[in-house]
Amino acid sequence: MRAVQFSEYGPPAVVRVAEAEEPHAGPGTIRIAVRASGLSVGETYIRSGRMREVVPVTFPYRTGFDAAGVVDEVGEGVTGAGIGDEVFGMTAMGERGANADHAVLAAWAPKPAAWSWEEAGGAAGSVETATRVLDRLAVGAGHTVLVQGAAGGVGTVAVQLAVARGATVIGTARERNHDLLRSLGARPVTYGTGLPARVRALAPDGVDAVFDCAGGALPDLVAIAGDPARVVTIAPDLTAAALGVHMSHGVAGDDTTAAIGAAADRLAVHGLGISVELAAQGRLRVPVAAAFPLTEAAAAHELSGRGHDPGKIVLVN
Repeated sequence: MRAVQFSEYGPPAVVRVAEAEEPHAGPGTIRIAVRASGLSVGETYIRSGRMREVVPVTFPYRTGFDAAGVVDEVGEGVTGAGIGDEVFGMTAMGERGANADHAVLAAWAPKPAAWSWEEAGGAAGSVETATRVLDRLAVGAGHTVLVQGAAGGVGTVAVQLAVARGATVIGTARERNHDLLRSLGARPVTYGTGLPARVRALAPDGVDAVFDCAGGALPDLVAIAGDPARVVTIAPDLTAAALGVHMSHGVAGDDTTAAIGAAADRLAVHGLGISVELAAQGRLRVPVAAAFPLTEAAAAHELSGRGHDPGKIVLVN
């Protein structure tokens, strides 16, 4: 089968589509014939070498951890999934390889009828990340949360999930993306110099939590939150530790030890189930910035490194 991988750190040109051995479903997992899969911004950081101190890799590194497709193998002990089912989901926490013709999923849910394959292919990683961070920040009804980088793949989903929890959401984005944020339920604000004052104007009583999807502004975000413990970043911001901000990167070992991987898999199942309910109610959509054929994975990585339209970049089989 075909699989996207890279064998060295570097620019998008190091990404290749190579022949690889097909994976097979093991106990508690399913295999799908992939229709679409997500490109994670985090993996572009890994490819560039920016995350080498945080997420060590073994080459060749096969990319992709979320995908959607049709079940073609069911592992021992699996219930509630059968051959031919249309699903979306994630590989086991800490594993990769979903940007391929076949992928083994450890967490999955039925593909919502309202979503295209492209939307479903890029949904699971954003849902898991947003759920993980919103849970860590204990975002709930009556809270005010600031989402920095709210127009990105994770940010757009985080806004909607926080709104569904009953929170008031302020989202930062370029002005051209403010109408999108309003349509998702957020109060938009432009990021950059002067952000604390602009947020204070929208939330004079302060914010309860800050979810940083973009990086590069942690001192301002800590000032807005009033406490670094109320800020979580998913960006590879090297100032996080010094500022006392938790950096959540969603691999085994994220919070304490490798044992967190199993807990994260359970979290993914929980988050995916909620996302299916919200999608059926028309309360969760997955903006897609661009869709590339699997064979053009390097071009997808290149676009991810530049400013692009809101939402998630996906690869289509």
